[in-house]
Amino acid sequence: MSKAAIDVAIVGGGLAGGLIALALAERRPELTLVLIESEDRFGGNHVWSCFGSDIAPEHRWLIAPLISHAWDGHEVRFEGYGRVLPQSYQSIESERLDAALHTALPPESLMAGTPVDLVTPTSVRLADGRTIMAGGVIDARGPGDLSHLRLGYQKFLGQRLDLAAPHGLTRPVIMDATVDQADGYRFVYLLPFGPCSVFVEDTYYSTDASLNVPLLESRIADYATMQGWTVAATGRMETGVLPVCSGGDFEAYWRGDTPGVAKVGLRGGFFHAMTGYSLVDAVRVAIQVAALDDLSGPMLHATLHHIGQEHWRGQAFYRLLARLLFDAADPPERHRVLARFYRLDPALIDRFYAGQSTVFDKLRIMMGKPPVPLGRAITALGARD
Repeated sequence: MSKAAIDVAIVGGGLAGGLIALALAERRPELTLVLIESEDRFGGNHVWSCFGSDIAPEHRWLIAPLISHAWDGHEVRFEGYGRVLPQSYQSIESERLDAALHTALPPESLMAGTPVDLVTPTSVRLADGRTIMAGGVIDARGPGDLSHLRLGYQKFLGQRLDLAAPHGLTRPVIMDATVDQADGYRFVYLLPFGPCSVFVEDTYYSTDASLNVPLLESRIADYATMQGWTVAATGRMETGVLPVCSGGDFEAYWRGDTPGVAKVGLRGGFFHAMTGYSLVDAVRVAIQVAALDDLSGPMLHATLHHIGQEHWRGQAFYRLLARLLFDAADPPERHRVLARFYRLDPALIDRFYAGQSTVFDKLRIMMGKPPVPLGRAITALGARD
């Protein structure tokens, strides 16, 4: 494929890059494209989840074939109260994305196990010296230079436990914050994959990006014991450190080390500033890319840069909440911010996770006495974005 011109080259075969490839294959079958991934398979080792209402009805065709598990509701647990919410919840295991790409695209379009050395708006130089020329290039290789952003982190370790007896869960528990509040706001996340199979994730909101894997593994084992579960075997294990953004220089972050190159996913800043989640934005951006008439390098860059700027402006309220969480609350008290939030209207919570909070939603979230010291809350809310 050296020096052979194609229409679109997507560098990075994770969620953002993979969804763009699927959207182009479906909506623009006349195009030639390549999806280039340094790892041996596409999608990596991940479980991505969202609420059923997060994805617009007209966009659900893109992820419907990827859904591995779906439930009619979910629940949260905090000290002193719990709540079952009626919104549906869905999860995608990364193996589904890899399989869908192999079904939708011809073998010559899929380049797994292919490290990249240099990316320009119209070319990709591979580590083995070959160069792929393209009408346009999209960089989807995960986070860029995060030093341009002011960050906390949502960090986690998740593990599938196969149990000797049924666990009794009928729906996901997306936050069990009744656990010890160590290292910042901590909760356990539960996805019942089957009667005797549950994905357990130990998660923290923390100012520290480090992840103590042995400690989190032991805490998952302790949690299983507290639930009365006997673990017969363990399956997939996933770790992650997601950016939670309270401010920064978007333009400097966007330029990064590949100025002039179109960027998507975390590299383009397309993530929820308060949660770090990127599935909703990955779907939306993939649909927008597939609808473009001009997929040349300069036009891809200009269009995605503009979409990224709009996204950054639209995330201002969530960055403000991140400042409140990290700057105004002491680590053991951060759970109070989320506990208060989860007492609000379920539809408001839906819009929050979809990044579509209304003006009324924002006022409702901020109303009343803050669940953190008032003086520190005022300072955090008044800090520069």
